[in-house]
Amino acid sequence: MLQGHGDDGYLHGKTLQADFSTNVYHGGAPEGLREHLFTQWDMVTRYPEVIAESLSRKVAAHYDLSPDHILVTNGSTESIYLIAQAFKNKRTAIIIPAFAEYEDACRMHGHEISFIAWEDFDEKISVQGAGQIGGSGADGFLENTDLLFICNPNNPTGKVILNLEELIIKFPQTLFVVDEAFIEFTLAVTSVTDQVPKYNNVLVMRSMTKAYAIPGLRLGYIVAAPFLINKLKSEKLPWTVNAMALEAGHFIFDRLESLKLPLEQLLQHKADFVKKLEASPLKIYPGHTHFFLAETQWQNGAMLKSFLLDKFNILIRDAGNFRGLSEKHIRIATLTPLKNQLLIDALTEWKHI
Repeated sequence: MLQGHGDDGYLHGKTLQADFSTNVYHGGAPEGLREHLFTQWDMVTRYPEVIAESLSRKVAAHYDLSPDHILVTNGSTESIYLIAQAFKNKRTAIIIPAFAEYEDACRMHGHEISFIAWEDFDEKISVQGAGQIGGSGADGFLENTDLLFICNPNNPTGKVILNLEELIIKFPQTLFVVDEAFIEFTLAVTSVTDQVPKYNNVLVMRSMTKAYAIPGLRLGYIVAAPFLINKLKSEKLPWTVNAMALEAGHFIFDRLESLKLPLEQLLQHKADFVKKLEASPLKIYPGHTHFFLAETQWQNGAMLKSFLLDKFNILIRDAGNFRGLSEKHIRIATLTPLKNQLLIDALTEWKHI
């Protein structure tokens, strides 16, 4: 999907007052990163490391793993396409709604794709428990699945799945591809990276662009068993992580503790924002992240997006192209209270046109 993502303001030629369409942290890149990158400018006169080896070692040390458990990538999108390529022609299930790149990458590489609605998946493991799932009584849940893509917390809903470890144990034949691009934005679930040393069927994708607000640099990494990392390396193109992204990665990992998001404040701002939106012509869906799913009560998301952009220079994410959602769905990220109020006021006018 070359178009249809959030943060597409560049397509409209407008100076935005507020961009609610992207779930990147609104506070900007870490303090001092820009100045640091300027001092590293001469790095662009040389080729970068072939597979970002030095950053892989630093990431591995953070997780107390060996470097052969880590593969640094050009953002989560490279990770997704690389996984789809390395495991081409597999039977793959995707928990929906979900980032369209899972499906696009798998179709490109000949996967036999099936879809599981998030609510159905959550209900099975919440009500039955992972230990009770499986066999004919549960419609062979995951028993014929080679790969399972799950975004946890979910994009676009912000919901979380608990107890993934039970499923990982229950279905050793299934590779659980867990996208944790938004794990820094929730208090409701913790990372499954600690399960990588214990199980050979879990692969975790992490993003460094969302929480650290550097999506233009494209940087992420994969945590998995060495044999899985080797399989991915065998398909990987060289030099996909550029010199500036590599330096940004070092800067961030050298300062992880001091660069944590003000998450409790951000989630409180989200709660205040959602409460004020109760009077708007939107239905707000519950979730566990700073971004959330909403549904317009009349017309559709594309029309609302155009109205807000044309009249107020405000951008939202039309979520109608997420499989499993409708043309009425939109995704909204929490910004500062002042910018949040801009959207609230604009929606009041939308309500009365």
